[in-house]
Amino acid sequence: MSATYDAGRLNLPFVGICTFGKNPYVADWSKIDADVAVLGAPFDFGTQYRAGSRFGPRGVREASTLFSFGHGGAYDHEDDATYLTSDVRIVDIGDADIVHTDTAKSHANIKTGVEAILNAGAFPVVIGGDHSINIPCIEAFAGRGDIHILQIDAHLDFVDERHGVRTGHGSPLRRASEKDYVTGMTQVGIRNVSSTARDGYEAARAAGSDILSVRQARKLGAEGVIDRIPEGARVYVTLDIDGFCPSIAPGTGTPSHGGFLYYEVLEMLQAVAQRHEIVGIDLVEVAPDYDHGDVTSVLAAQVLLNFLGFVFHARAQRTQS
Repeated sequence: MSATYDAGRLNLPFVGICTFGKNPYVADWSKIDADVAVLGAPFDFGTQYRAGSRFGPRGVREASTLFSFGHGGAYDHEDDATYLTSDVRIVDIGDADIVHTDTAKSHANIKTGVEAILNAGAFPVVIGGDHSINIPCIEAFAGRGDIHILQIDAHLDFVDERHGVRTGHGSPLRRASEKDYVTGMTQVGIRNVSSTARDGYEAARAAGSDILSVRQARKLGAEGVIDRIPEGARVYVTLDIDGFCPSIAPGTGTPSHGGFLYYEVLEMLQAVAQRHEIVGIDLVEVAPDYDHGDVTSVLAAQVLLNFLGFVFHARAQRTQS
């Protein structure tokens, strides 16, 4: 005897199959019909020091169920605004297929997923995986207009080549700078001993990158940081969880002390969403094995959901004005 589904069931966060925010799952990438599509990119082959971010998409999805009570949107009393109302349609399209030890094939599959989202007219949210997954994400924007990249990260990720590898997690912003449709980069939170040597910093500045440390960003404030992005730029955001201080985000492969706290990043994301057209985001380097009480995964999920709220709230305001 088959069970009868009760449409009135509570469907609490800890019940059922886990998708991002417990939103609908779409297996057929040719049938994406939504405002936002979430793609997992569980790739970390060749990650230096501590692997484990391949489990990031699973961990962030699990944590995101905390914010899935379905009460018609989240009310923020500070802004006196309701974010992510029911008219913002979010779907989870699962993970790009990863071929272990085959970076080229794995990246190609991630690119295919992002292209499917963009072809459907949806906003791509990609959950990594190590930061190399940003390479196929940016490649998917070829032929779709100019973009400016806002990177929040502890590391510059501007390595040209290391041991013959040009598509590792230390190289994504270098590879992005080579695209003629990437018109600029704002790299924020860069600090301490970086994955990139001095020549990489010099190359980044020569390519036009605006590089800010945490302390420099704090002096400017969130609004001041976003002021530096050219007016009218279409912005893609890449957020490495190690941009945060490991005191609040320990679950990552390359922790770096002295990073941002929650509201510092949130305010930058809110400011950029208010001032610019945002075309997509990837969030990378969550490694649940190193987490404590899932606080890093929860942080990642909360940042993504808040950012989506800011993006679509700003879009609605522009439409009304």
